[in-house]
Amino acid sequence: MLKRQLLDTVEIPGGEVLELFQHGRDFMIVLGYNELMSTRMRFSEEQLAEMTLDRLNKPNPRILIGGYGMGFTLRAALARLPENAQVVVAEISEKIIEWARGPMAELTGDCLEDPRLDLKICDVAALIDDANDGTCAKFDAILLDVDNGPDGMVRADNNRIYSRTGLGKARDALVPGGIISVWSAARDYGFTKRMKEAGYEVEEVGVRSRPNNKGAHHVIWFGKKRAS
Repeated sequence: MLKRQLLDTVEIPGGEVLELFQHGRDFMIVLGYNELMSTRMRFSEEQLAEMTLDRLNKPNPRILIGGYGMGFTLRAALARLPENAQVVVAEISEKIIEWARGPMAELTGDCLEDPRLDLKICDVAALIDDANDGTCAKFDAILLDVDNGPDGMVRADNNRIYSRTGLGKARDALVPGGIISVWSAARDYGFTKRMKEAGYEVEEVGVRSRPNNKGAHHVIWFGKKRAS
C-alpha cells in the first residue's frame, strides 16, 4: 500500500501551517486534519470558473481570482477565455507557486506563463482596494476561493473579505453588472444574508467535488452587481 508522503510545509502569513502531501500521483494541501484541496477532487473549483463565465455578458472580461491553490480555477478560466481577456490571480504565499512549478509542475502545465495572466503575490483584499481607489481597473468578475469557505479557517484575516464591509468593497471593485463568486466547502445561511445586505442579487448553487454528481457537496454563491 502506498503511504502519503509529506513533501513540504509553509506558514501562511497571519495564519496556519499548510502541508503538501503526495499519495501516488495525487497531491493534497492539508491544514491540520482538514484536506483543503486535492487533485482527486477538483470539479467544484473548476466550476467556480465555468459557472462564473457562464453568467458574464462580456466577450473579453477582466477577472480577479483570489487564491491560486492548485490552479484548477485558473486553468478552467484560461481554457474558456479569448486571447485578449485578462486574468489577475492573487496568491498570498510564494511557496504555493513554488509547489506549482516544482512537485506539481505536470499538473500546472504552462498556465503560469500564459500571457493573459497577471500573477500577484499578495492578499486579494489589496487588489480589491486598488480597484476602488483607481490604482487599477475594475473587474468584470471576482472569484474568491481563499479559504475553506466564508469563515476564515485558514487565515483569520480572511474574515474581513467575507464580512458585509468586505463584500461591499468587492461590489465597488466590480463594473456595473459584474459578478462576485465565492466557493465554500459547506452551506452558510448567514453568508447568503450578508451578500444580500451588501447589495448583490444572490444565487446559491450546490456543486459536487467530483463530476457525475459524485463526491462531497460544496457551494458556490454568485452575486451580481446591479447595472445602475
